[in-house]
Amino acid sequence: MKTTIEISDPLLTDAKRLAAHEGTTLRALVEQGLRQVVRERRKGAPFKLRDGSFKGEGMTPEFADADWEKIRAAIYEGRGG
Repeated sequence: MKTTIEISDPLLTDAKRLAAHEGTTLRALVEQGLRQVVRERRKGAPFKLRDGSFKGEGMTPEFADADWEKIRAAIYEGRGG
């Protein structure tokens, strides 16, 4: 895909010089740099599940030791479920 990016003049000059020295293209250098940054950020920021808890004291005594069937039955009670 073709796109346009703005790069500071000194950085562009250095990148072009490096590309010429290494016998590669500016495009290849940019792609290599972007791949590296994307890879580092993916592994550097592991998935973190947000805290979805709410204020309270847990299950009510009625359901403290209940199995899923009892909890589900109570949820759908009177709803035809």
